[in-house]
Amino acid sequence: MPNTSPQGRDAAQVQITGRNVEVPEHFADRVNDKLSKVERLDPSLTHFVVLLRHENNPRLEDRAERVEITATGSGHVARAEAAEDSFYAALESAVGKMERSLRKVKARRKIAQSGHRVPKSTGEIAAELAEEAERSKEPPADPYEDQVEFEEPGQIVRTKRHPGKPISVDDALSEMELVGHDFFLFVNEETKRPSVVYRRHAYDYGLIELTEA
Repeated sequence: MPNTSPQGRDAAQVQITGRNVEVPEHFADRVNDKLSKVERLDPSLTHFVVLLRHENNPRLEDRAERVEITATGSGHVARAEAAEDSFYAALESAVGKMERSLRKVKARRKIAQSGHRVPKSTGEIAAELAEEAERSKEPPADPYEDQVEFEEPGQIVRTKRHPGKPISVDDALSEMELVGHDFFLFVNEETKRPSVVYRRHAYDYGLIELTEA
């Protein structure tokens, strides 16, 4: 029987799959409960895809259980993933990342609509510094490590192609936050040039544009 939100709208669809792992019913219930809270942050989200994956690499034993979440809504995509020593811990971490991204995008849109930039409070800056310090302790995980036959440096292990519909710089920043990356490649609708927005260390953003030589 389909679930419905308190407002009567059909709840977002949730698809849970495991790669070489089984997904028990009690874990699926936990996933649905967590994602219902994410949906309340962004009611435009209509579909969640959750992938569970076990890393067989012995070197990744303390973060062998990986959870990847992809949420789609009206014209946008949000992604988050985490690897911990259990699927429950990985789920908590991935959901937390997605919630932070959605809140950040919502705050940015409010600031953009007001036409000015709201200064950060001391508590917000302290929280961001703590989060940045904690993130820097984690060794970088290579999500494609089990897909490469030869461990040689400088190998291209994956190629992605995205539609190049021109968008604004503000929309590009929102997309970068939603997918959880440190940069985002797009075509600037003002200049029609390939451009990249990226994070700076002082909690600001940068913009790179290609120009003719």
